[in-house]
Amino acid sequence: MTIMQHPRPDLADALLRPRSVAIVGASANLAKNNSRPQRYLARHGYAGEVFPVNPGYETLFDTPCHPSLAAIGRPVDHAYLMVPTGAIEGSVRDCIEAGVPCASIFSGGFAEAGPEGEALQARIVAMAREGGLRLLGPNSLGVINPNAKMTLSANAVLERDDIAPGSLGLISQSGSLIGALVSRGQARDIHYGTLVSVGNEADLSVGEIASMMLRDPAIEVVSLFLETLRHRDDLERMAWDAQAAGKPVLAYVLGQSDFGRSLAQSHTGALAGNAVAMDAFLQDMGLLRVNLFETLIEAPALLAGRPKARGRRAAVVTTTGGGGALVADNLGARGIAIVPPDEGLRETLKGHGLDIGTSPIVDLTMGGTREEVVDACFGALTAREDVDIVVMVVGSSSEFHPHLAVKPLAKWAEAGTPVAAFLCPNAVQSLGLLQQAGIPAFRTPEGCADAIEAYLSWRDPRPLPRRDLPAAISAHLAGDALDEEAALRLFRDLGIATADSRVLGPDAPIPPDIAYPVVAKVLSDRIAHKSDLGGVVVGIADAPALDAARSRILGSVARHLPGIVPAGILVQKMHRGLAEAIVGFHDDPVAGPVVMVGTGGILAEVYKDVAVRLAPVTLDTAREMVAEVRGFAALRGARGQAKGDLEALAAIVAALSTLATPSGAAVAAAEINPVLVGPEGEGAVAVDGLVQITRPEAH
Repeated sequence: MTIMQHPRPDLADALLRPRSVAIVGASANLAKNNSRPQRYLARHGYAGEVFPVNPGYETLFDTPCHPSLAAIGRPVDHAYLMVPTGAIEGSVRDCIEAGVPCASIFSGGFAEAGPEGEALQARIVAMAREGGLRLLGPNSLGVINPNAKMTLSANAVLERDDIAPGSLGLISQSGSLIGALVSRGQARDIHYGTLVSVGNEADLSVGEIASMMLRDPAIEVVSLFLETLRHRDDLERMAWDAQAAGKPVLAYVLGQSDFGRSLAQSHTGALAGNAVAMDAFLQDMGLLRVNLFETLIEAPALLAGRPKARGRRAAVVTTTGGGGALVADNLGARGIAIVPPDEGLRETLKGHGLDIGTSPIVDLTMGGTREEVVDACFGALTAREDVDIVVMVVGSSSEFHPHLAVKPLAKWAEAGTPVAAFLCPNAVQSLGLLQQAGIPAFRTPEGCADAIEAYLSWRDPRPLPRRDLPAAISAHLAGDALDEEAALRLFRDLGIATADSRVLGPDAPIPPDIAYPVVAKVLSDRIAHKSDLGGVVVGIADAPALDAARSRILGSVARHLPGIVPAGILVQKMHRGLAEAIVGFHDDPVAGPVVMVGTGGILAEVYKDVAVRLAPVTLDTAREMVAEVRGFAALRGARGQAKGDLEALAAIVAALSTLATPSGAAVAAAEINPVLVGPEGEGAVAVDGLVQITRPEAH
């Protein structure tokens, strides 16, 4: 059979389970990374064909070496390109001509290196797509598949004599951290079945590769180490694939701080998005965000093979009061309800000589090591409909008497309600015994709570039913930005109540029919924060005061921004409400269109008390968002306060979110700040608006 006759492998097989591999730029120099993949393939028992390619050698490690891909004369499923950056274009072309379906690029110096590298990356991707070649990387440390004994990688973790197979998939935008996760996992008897370093993700994406892993029956959980979100549409499709497969996808995202996001950008050319928007994407897509690196290793044991939880309720059982309090405190800080023991359990435990009092946690003291006590406790708690997980906290006995401490728990691994454990001391043997028994066990209370929060937050992806805007609304969207008067007209056409307004030019006479008191604001599509410039005057009582306010506003703007000529001022009726809110829409460069609601006013950006979702949202989702904002407690009637019309506020959130259309965001950003929320049943009014049609960097 010729190369042309050889059946082309499925992309997932070529990438993750290739029958043959070529290492382009292979080397015999043990000090070079280029020598590693061939040695690692041999070390770990790869059964496929290995073709080193380098015109400088006739053999490499007792294997015939080929001067070029074309000279191999046999089919290659996957090529690993380890040549200098300047030679990559030629190597990609060689792959296409040889009919290679998939190539990983080890080399760097692409999008992360600046405009020239970015242009080179774009050229090789375009060439590959035209030639039917899929690319992994650049900056990829390769693919490791212990389940298939396939180690096409330069990752030094493969210096280990053995990499055990496993049921976890891992995709990382940082190749070196794959080694850290393998090393830490193996120390805990936690093993990965497939691991992929995606590097710059120029072509093959995290979403595409994760979908491949989800289709693998051997993989139960897919974990992601992310520096940013690229190819969001692939990630969205992957989320629905995960839902269909009933498998969880965990994500740890580097970039919780501005510094972390800047590091991610410099590392692999990652595009920076808003961290809150990224969180919204993960939440709405049903992808489980973990906040601790250690949780990425420990949480899969809690998630694998389980259905989604019904609620966010945990029962805590402990043999040490302090340890139980540590876990309960961390769970409570994450908004997870601690379910106290009922009277029936209290009476049952009294029959075993234990009086647990009225504490919300079940403190068994030393009696918790007796199997009959654990059985009574867990039998009662796992049978309750209002408990979604039971956490056992074990003290010093787990270090010094592992079989005594762990044995009573083992039988509860198959309970309908999940059971997890936190061991207070450094109880390595007990951790291993629990792992073998199928009980997820945690080294720290923070990691335990982080994993439990991920599990209890697991939801199906939220559909995003986007619709085209009516022509009347699209007609508003011309130019780079809208001034406030035009923005308010757009909001009215979206069905949002707005303040009564009229425009007054710089020299126009004061109309006699204005009903005072009024507010005057500078009118310009180039001024966002009017108050900062002295561009707002409130409580204007009559025509002379309005004329004076106009002069003061325009004079102040001229001093602060001499290059901007306002169209005049916007005069509005004075509206009053119980509170101010902000509602915004934003086309995030990473997550896509999002909508937000939070406490409003001039300090909205300081307090950042907001709820964010992918846009659009239904009215029900908008209600959930409003309920999440802590600053709306008074509007919910806290401490006897008059309730506000939060239903009207939710309707505004839903209406503004419709700026997300099937073809993308209709505008770059839209903001209503403030929305004045009236008493319950009396509505909410948009009194200030800003609309940016195009991204600021576009003009």
